[in-house]
Amino acid sequence: MKDVPLDLARLVAQDADRAMRLLHRVRDAALAGERPPVAPRPEIGASWERMARLAVRPDRQGERAAVGLAELEHRRRSTVLGDALPAVAEALTAFADASSQIVAITDDEGTVLWRSGDAAVLRRAEAIRLVDGAVWGEHATGTNAIGTALAAGRPLQVHAAEHFVGELNTWTCAAAPVRDPRDGRLLGTVDVSGPARGFHPSTLPLVTSVARVAESELREGHRRAVERLRSVAAPVLCRIPGRAIVVDPHGWTAAVTGMAPPERIALPKSLGAGGLWHASLGRCTVEPLPGGWLLHVDGEGPGAARASRVVLDVSAPRRPSLLLSGPSGSWRQELSPRHAELLYVLAVRRSGRTAAELAADVFGDATRTVTVRAEMSRVRRHLSGLLDHRPYRFREEVEVEVVSPADPLDLLPHSKAPAVLAARRDWLAP
Repeated sequence: MKDVPLDLARLVAQDADRAMRLLHRVRDAALAGERPPVAPRPEIGASWERMARLAVRPDRQGERAAVGLAELEHRRRSTVLGDALPAVAEALTAFADASSQIVAITDDEGTVLWRSGDAAVLRRAEAIRLVDGAVWGEHATGTNAIGTALAAGRPLQVHAAEHFVGELNTWTCAAAPVRDPRDGRLLGTVDVSGPARGFHPSTLPLVTSVARVAESELREGHRRAVERLRSVAAPVLCRIPGRAIVVDPHGWTAAVTGMAPPERIALPKSLGAGGLWHASLGRCTVEPLPGGWLLHVDGEGPGAARASRVVLDVSAPRRPSLLLSGPSGSWRQELSPRHAELLYVLAVRRSGRTAAELAADVFGDATRTVTVRAEMSRVRRHLSGLLDHRPYRFREEVEVEVVSPADPLDLLPHSKAPAVLAARRDWLAP
């Protein structure tokens, strides 16, 4: 065996057919436990070894792992990758159409969330299950650009017989991981795939640059969120003596008073209103803010473990809002009609509701749990620390009041939610 692994781009450039034949010989020898004519690329060889440990069958065909439509919709709604989708589409769709390839966006498990590109190639991709909801992690689909890039944590191109599963040997793909700029967490991949004859060495650098564009979009979205939190924090901090810091749910600093501003602080996974001992700040009192947290430092806040008070105001027929009061002051947040319905149910049923119960309360259909989870994820993101889940409910330390309209027919008048309709009927009943 030659010690130097093959140079894929050079071989394909010299003779694409010869390169594909050589890759088949390398794969066949490796699967048979024999000495291949040339070593596979290190990242491919490492992936093939993982496939052996995972007992992935190289002759696997037909159905592979996939998530259902409801779960797919939940993942689409839950991932922040959706915020970067327009930028990715703008950068890659024209390229994919011109080069007879398709673009796929996956989550961190390799599940295909969205895909677009050449119509003919999209149809061909159905034969190898490169479709929405299909799982392309290595454990499910063997060595491939999506799964192997996720496993390696870096951009990767997989060509022809470098794929471990034989039915993928006529395809070429390049994928780059996308990480959350807020905490470095792996979010998923940007992938370009197509028939092996369409291989081009520039595809990997292009996909890598688009992944960086996606991260830049997410970074800008985070900057805007911190700016919104800063605007909420400014009047609150003006009233606070001593030291305090306002951070987003990931610990990034939005504003401080009485202390030097750290760029970021570590937050415990489970954080709620009340007392907290923080490793770098010492004793703190925590209050929730829309989109983040307020931490009074060194006990200089108004006292530990004082509960927040929430007033759900549905007295104005078309302008439902939430008034949140804490030791440092009050602030109001207007609500969308859907969020007003959800919070109304939780306010009047303090024991909590499961996703299925909320789906029945709001949609009249207990099976619409995916939509409920997605909406509640948004609500909890804006009202950090006020709500628990499993079941969904206001936290016990939060005092909750509902301000109702004078006329029961004005209770969320445009709502068709069964729970709201029932409340109007009960109110009108003698």
